[in-house]
Amino acid sequence: MKEKNKFRKFINDIHLWLGLIAGIVLFIVCLSGSIYVFRSDIEYFVNPNKYNASDFNNNSPYLPIEKLVATLEKTENGKVSFIEIPENREKNILFGLSKKTTPVNNKIKSKGDENIQPKRQRPTTYYVNPYSGKIAGKDGDKASEFFMIVMKLHRFLLLDPSIGRPIIGISTLIFILLSISGLILWFPKKFKYWKRWNHWKPGFKIKFKARWKRINHDLHNTLGFYSLFLLLLMAITGLCWSFEWYKNGLGKIMGSEVFAGRNEKPLTLKNTSDQTISFEEVERIVNQQLPYKGDVRINIPKDSAHAYSISKSKSGIFAIAAPDKMNLNPYNGEIISLDLFKDKPLNVQIVSLIKPLHIGDIMGTFSKVLYFICCLIGTSLPVTGIIIWFNKMKKKK
Repeated sequence: MKEKNKFRKFINDIHLWLGLIAGIVLFIVCLSGSIYVFRSDIEYFVNPNKYNASDFNNNSPYLPIEKLVATLEKTENGKVSFIEIPENREKNILFGLSKKTTPVNNKIKSKGDENIQPKRQRPTTYYVNPYSGKIAGKDGDKASEFFMIVMKLHRFLLLDPSIGRPIIGISTLIFILLSISGLILWFPKKFKYWKRWNHWKPGFKIKFKARWKRINHDLHNTLGFYSLFLLLLMAITGLCWSFEWYKNGLGKIMGSEVFAGRNEKPLTLKNTSDQTISFEEVERIVNQQLPYKGDVRINIPKDSAHAYSISKSKSGIFAIAAPDKMNLNPYNGEIISLDLFKDKPLNVQIVSLIKPLHIGDIMGTFSKVLYFICCLIGTSLPVTGIIIWFNKMKKKK
């Protein structure tokens, strides 16, 4: 019996000191995560005109998307790299625009420097009214800037990424140990009581009629148990952004590269032409091949020798965040390849869902609500845990 008590005390000490070490960082990470879950919803609430087409009419067709592309490229002096056509015709169309920048040093230092092409920055998303052609907004407004700060706080504490990212990663590893040790402490103290429901019952409910110390203990113990699975899932997937070795190792274990889509290159076409099919025709082909409600994203290659890379995601409250993809010949509308999520092996499906599993949009609005609640609980755990420790120290004195 004494050996078991020593083991429990050892686990309790680990749980305590690891919590004190990483508590502040975990508080910041969970709080920023709970805010970031509803980023798109909050941005829509703050600036609905950016997303809604003001001239919407059921009988009004879109302006030709080619015309919208040409106007945007001319007005903003850039090159459109993607087009996102929403399933809801009351919404504005999204255009990703890469603006041209001139080299920092215009002096030619050696032969061949005169052929240096202007560098392209990360595309800026523009929201364009498809009925009037007017730009309704773009990324970089106050709401977008606020959530960019929240994201940087969540990922590297607003520090230099080389410093902040490992701090977040180490704290996340500590959180995983805290979760395991906390689960062990949640179980009834003695093994012989595991068959008795009255010894399990306190771990499933909060006794609000008790004193504040007991309520605080129950808030930490019970809420921590209920949110354990999702918080662990967030931690395990979040490490992919903190450590390269973890990301690569997880990919090898799962048998599929993590974030493989980042390295995908557009397919090269054998035969090209001077005339491409319209984007309306591209959308029609996609919807014919993938006949369900969803948003269509067309990635436009930098040159005319490559195919369009297209993805379509289902829309709805319980829609899973797993797009179907295809490569399309922009000159004759031929489907070169079709990659359906349902046909992928289970391991590939899991790996491809790491980002939505981490940020909470894996099952649309339904999963966002669950993630938001669990993140708030995760924010409270360092606070209630420190109060428990403080009360114990006070009692000893």
